[in-house]
Amino acid sequence: MEGHEVRKLTALEDTHWWYRERRVLLSRALAGRTPGLALDIGAAGGGNTRVLVGHGWRAAALEYGQDGAQVCAERGIPVLRADATRLPVSSSSLDLVVAFDILEHLDDDAGAVAEIMRVLKPGGTLLVSVPSDPRLWSEHDVAVGHVRRYTRPALQELLLGGGLELEQLRSWMVLLRPAVALRRLVSKGSDLKDVPGWLNQTLFALVAAERRLPVGRLQGVSLLARCRKPAGPQPVLDLRRSGELPQALRESAAPAASTAPAASTAPAASTAPAASTAIDGRAPIGSSKES
Repeated sequence: MEGHEVRKLTALEDTHWWYRERRVLLSRALAGRTPGLALDIGAAGGGNTRVLVGHGWRAAALEYGQDGAQVCAERGIPVLRADATRLPVSSSSLDLVVAFDILEHLDDDAGAVAEIMRVLKPGGTLLVSVPSDPRLWSEHDVAVGHVRRYTRPALQELLLGGGLELEQLRSWMVLLRPAVALRRLVSKGSDLKDVPGWLNQTLFALVAAERRLPVGRLQGVSLLARCRKPAGPQPVLDLRRSGELPQALRESAAPAASTAPAASTAPAASTAPAASTAIDGRAPIGSSKES
């Protein structure tokens, strides 16, 4: 995602209906879980990272781009700057990974899932959200740097092929899908825009209503998934490569490097920066500011 888009969304995320409801969904997913060590991949301005910290988790944001990492640092959020396909994190060290609206930006989404599988503890949880339905592809997707939109079977195959156990998979923004479909027909760029207060509250009320309605199996605008790393050793197969073990998995057998490689996507910077810190099961997450 371009730097100006990151800056724009971080300016919107505190009040915009879409980001507000996404934080509510994350809070609900955390309910009843014992806090531990967590990583928020593709955190942008760190709104979801702050939710994790607010629930007692020792959490850090991870951003590839300079703008997102800088915004997190300015907000006092512990932040790592690295590639999602080469996480600067010790193997089997995290209790939770949040990957909201990041996999669709990566050419190598299977490599990112393999890395998440590597860094999760046995029994650890992955929370995922992605844009769904390729029929909704528009100039908005191009503007915000999407590589793809997912079908339900494609996301299921990606996660199961990475060795994860799929505990829940459901649609989100089902009630608004007709309006979004019409909007995307005329989109000329990013739909990440501020809206009038009355409309913001109306849209928030509509997406919030889905928490109480049995619409998760219907077609929506996004997909939400909750996965678990198996507690015991499990063979990992890439279902899209006829049972062949992905290269990313073979390489991830060694501990992650402390510096980030070139990105799997094509961000503004030509090379990935070094991570600002590392996370493991023995030391607290750190940053230049207190969270």
